[in-house]
Amino acid sequence: MTPENVSMWISLIGNFGFPIAITVYLFIRFERKIDKLEAIIMELSEIIKYQKF
Repeated sequence: MTPENVSMWISLIGNFGFPIAITVYLFIRFERKIDKLEAIIMELSEIIKYQKF
């Protein structure tokens, strides 16, 4: 690898690495919240199913 190539790779990682890391972090965080929301909705649907009006 030549010094020009190393400089290019460092620039690419600097430009794209941070946005990719933030995106992965947010996907993981939102996935947990969506899983919790799904469980709550399922629980609520069971409660509503057995309610007598």
